[in-house]
Amino acid sequence: MELLAGIDEGTVDLQPNYDASDEEPTVLPARFPNLLVNGAQGIAVGLATNIPPHNLGEIVGATLLLIEKPEATLAQLLRKVHGPDFPTGALIMGAEGVEEAYRTGRGSLRVRAVTELEETRRGAAIVVTEIPYQTSIGAIAGKLAEAVEAGKVGGVRDIRNESGQGKTRLVIELRAGADPEIVRNNLFKHTPAQTTFGVNMVALVDGVPRIVGLVDALRHWIDHQVSVVTRRTRFRVDRSEARLHIVEGLEKALEMIDAIIKAIRASKDRGAARDALMGDAFGFSETQANHILDLTLGRLTRLGRDEVAEERKELVAAIRSLKKILAERDVLMGVISDELIAVRGLLASPRRTKIVTDDAGVLDVEALVEDEPLVVTVTARGYVRAVSARSRGTKVAAPAAADAVAQVIDTTARQGLLVFTDRGRAYRAACHDLPKERLTAAQNLFQFGEGEKVVAVLDARLAEEHEHLVFVMAQGGVKRTAFSEFTDASGRRDGIVAAKLAEADRVVAVFPGWDDYDLLVVTAGGQGIRFAENEVRPVGRGAGTVRGLRLKGSDRVVGACAVASDETVVIAQAAGYAKRLRADDVPAQARGGAGLRVCRLDRGRGDVVSLSPVAARVTVLTAEGATTVDATAVKLAGRDSGGSRIDGLEEGGGFVRVVSAPFCRGRDCSGVTAP
Repeated sequence: MELLAGIDEGTVDLQPNYDASDEEPTVLPARFPNLLVNGAQGIAVGLATNIPPHNLGEIVGATLLLIEKPEATLAQLLRKVHGPDFPTGALIMGAEGVEEAYRTGRGSLRVRAVTELEETRRGAAIVVTEIPYQTSIGAIAGKLAEAVEAGKVGGVRDIRNESGQGKTRLVIELRAGADPEIVRNNLFKHTPAQTTFGVNMVALVDGVPRIVGLVDALRHWIDHQVSVVTRRTRFRVDRSEARLHIVEGLEKALEMIDAIIKAIRASKDRGAARDALMGDAFGFSETQANHILDLTLGRLTRLGRDEVAEERKELVAAIRSLKKILAERDVLMGVISDELIAVRGLLASPRRTKIVTDDAGVLDVEALVEDEPLVVTVTARGYVRAVSARSRGTKVAAPAAADAVAQVIDTTARQGLLVFTDRGRAYRAACHDLPKERLTAAQNLFQFGEGEKVVAVLDARLAEEHEHLVFVMAQGGVKRTAFSEFTDASGRRDGIVAAKLAEADRVVAVFPGWDDYDLLVVTAGGQGIRFAENEVRPVGRGAGTVRGLRLKGSDRVVGACAVASDETVVIAQAAGYAKRLRADDVPAQARGGAGLRVCRLDRGRGDVVSLSPVAARVTVLTAEGATTVDATAVKLAGRDSGGSRIDGLEEGGGFVRVVSAPFCRGRDCSGVTAP
């Protein structure tokens, strides 16, 4: 009740009186829902409560609404109560947490400091003007200094606490060229400038701890207030009736004052005088007799008689009004409402904490990273590394002797890299998360299943030029899916579904689609089919495939790519032989056929193991090493021919795969097929 000290007691009754003999439990009669307005924190054995403070005007408004409409819903109350109102101001990020807390009694609120960007004599500076509840400027400045020293936050030149005279002001000076948004987001991530307030609205209801929502909390307060006003009114009725009894006695005494004085003078002491007044001659009660004996001579004047008569009339009117409160609930509720309105008029203040409804306060990791240019190296065996383009050293990582560079991607830290596996899953890695010290196998960056292998590594920015991705399966299935379904996916370490596969099926190739190009699919048995890409209807990520090639016996698909009519491809055979083949040499057919021979097989050359479009240079991989040669070193041959030995390849070395032309013509962005 200290908050109400100094209020005119003639306007609001701040100290309701209670009969000391009342046997009901005594609870302080708060004149407003104090538990919500001032909040509460506490912990006991197995119990804890954490109720945030609220704006008095909003809480009173919601209470008045609930008094007027007892069936009011939470949605209606939320039009009055926008959320907690902390004395330190700050921002509550997102309205969902507020609604959840009010509905269930429990919830989590993200509270963020208010910052402004200012220009000082030394350059740009971030100024903190409001801070989250139950933290301090000193704590924020200390944590920020630690983060800067540890290298977690960059771009900070100086930190100064300029708070004083009731104002909050923490100045964070920035270095030249620093991105203020990145520094601000790191401030929220690494310091108490953004905190979480856990709402746990546990309160004693009839002596039992219960979790209450906003509606229940206000209803319980109204019920308690009904009890408070009822008991107070009963006490006032009793007090007024007792006073009326005395006043009626005084009024009667003034009418026979001469006889009373004579009787008193004839009595030997006060007791005898009281007995005389209580006798049949006068008929006063003991209480009335005592007050008459205490009557001063000054009250015997005409003025005194008028005062007594006026007081009797006032008491009669007051008793009638008080009994009406007890008899009619609407009148009683009106008293509660009037007192609430009076409190609001005296104590209400503007809201300090703002609710930001379009931001949940979740910091995107990419918002904490400077979008610097990077050079990403992808090797033929699926190893990756990212190096800053500002580096003075070699930007393209050198692979081991048994590997070769397949792609060099000029990108930025906030862009993504997509990894597809033979199990039909897709993984997304932010470029700033890629290893920078050394080449690392792509599968080490994620949670692969047992035996899961990389099929392709793609620059996510290819989605800007290619609407679809094409998937080709070992059992001859083909599917097309919107590229955006993968670029927009979150960077989950366990990946997302990219294609629905049968138990024994595997993904063989993944590459960007061209829509107006053809697809060329080849099998280990030397069969191949060429058909228009747009014959494959686009489907979602989780969908299955349609038949691209009808297989014979135990044959299986080993490679596929998109081709134009004037292009050539490289077909490699297991024993270290390869040939170039014109795409026009493979007549276009309808999707789903058995195809025709695209490479002659024999025991010396082995089965077909790989297919790739042709670029200026061709990299061939064996189980032991890698060799890069000019495309002209691979002889051009027809469909019925087998491959030729490639110069520079060790005798007896067998091919694992061929990495050659980029998927998108004119750019170095070729895919990588897994071993």
